[in-house]
Amino acid sequence: MINQTMYQRGAESSVIREIFTYACERKEQIGAQNVFDFSLGNPSVPAPAAVRDSIEHSLAQLTSEQLHGYTPAPGLPATRAAVAASLNRRFGTTYAAKDVFMTVGAAASVSCSLHALVNPGEEVIVIAPFFPEYRVWIENAGAVCREVLADQETFQIDVAAVRDAITPNTAAVIIDSPNNPTGAVYTRENLEALAMVLSQANGAREQPIFLISDEPYREVVYGAEVPWVPSIYEHTVVCYSYSKSLSLPGERVGWILVPNTMPLADQIMPAVAGAARCLGFVCAPALFQRVVTDCVDEPADVEAYARNRETLTRALTEYGYTYVEPDGAFYLWVRALEDDAEAFCERARTFELLPVPSNSFGVPGWIRIGYCVSHETIERSLPAWKALADTYK
Repeated sequence: MINQTMYQRGAESSVIREIFTYACERKEQIGAQNVFDFSLGNPSVPAPAAVRDSIEHSLAQLTSEQLHGYTPAPGLPATRAAVAASLNRRFGTTYAAKDVFMTVGAAASVSCSLHALVNPGEEVIVIAPFFPEYRVWIENAGAVCREVLADQETFQIDVAAVRDAITPNTAAVIIDSPNNPTGAVYTRENLEALAMVLSQANGAREQPIFLISDEPYREVVYGAEVPWVPSIYEHTVVCYSYSKSLSLPGERVGWILVPNTMPLADQIMPAVAGAARCLGFVCAPALFQRVVTDCVDEPADVEAYARNRETLTRALTEYGYTYVEPDGAFYLWVRALEDDAEAFCERARTFELLPVPSNSFGVPGWIRIGYCVSHETIERSLPAWKALADTYK
């Protein structure tokens, strides 16, 4: 008998991926210019020129074995050192290469962290709305996903609700700031309040509650401060990906930081390595580890996303939509024009508009619009957004 859990995971698929697949089919049928696919966080902004320069340098300077061969399981020493040095420059820390584990993107970072920190039967708190794959990765680690609603006005963490959700079985909390799907950036005050609640809960426990800070959108912000979470709560593991900052989603390269200031760090890093081994996530892509070494401080092209955000929000406001003003990431969290977000998205399809309904993110009544598409796509979609709104008047 095949593994029924894995069969179910494959059969049910991801709503986001299903919409993306449908968009690809529609583009083949009626032309890409006529389909407005807002499903994936797939940057249209090209990778920086420095990425191409790094690849060409590696191609010219390295032998095939050096270029394409396996790296050490935790990653190239030079890459790990470059990441640690970059963090030290930015946050005034003293991390070393040994504190960094290179991964196959943020999915592997979060998955490995969960398997390292959480035991089967324990609970992991997520802040709804949340990235849907968190539930999959939590349950794959044998743990229980406990959803806590964010403040539904500000979409900051509802710290009182987190406090009420903590049980003796709580092993970890996952946060994501800038947030996918709302674009909210958790303030320093909000994170300090969360840290206080977790620290108070730790007083009655043998092992602390861990905080997993998932940060693939850290560089995609519009003037907001993104606090460095390990400086606020010492039991924090940071997960990162270059999918967004360097526009490299398909290359699957990121890292886990186990801060050297973290109690139990000498036990957690081997657990991360063991999780990567068991999950088959050792040896992140070698060529792109070298790209990270060369481009670790390369800035993200935030201006392109800011322009898209401005064009889209200005028009949607005029058409009567309401939304959360995003301080980061490249998603717009918009109120559906009826209570049933899935029905709203079905109606949107008749106008070739393909947002994602909020149900899979853990809340009803909203949609996520990924505005990391080209500016031309944003502009071409506006008449369709207006026509859709008009059907509700």
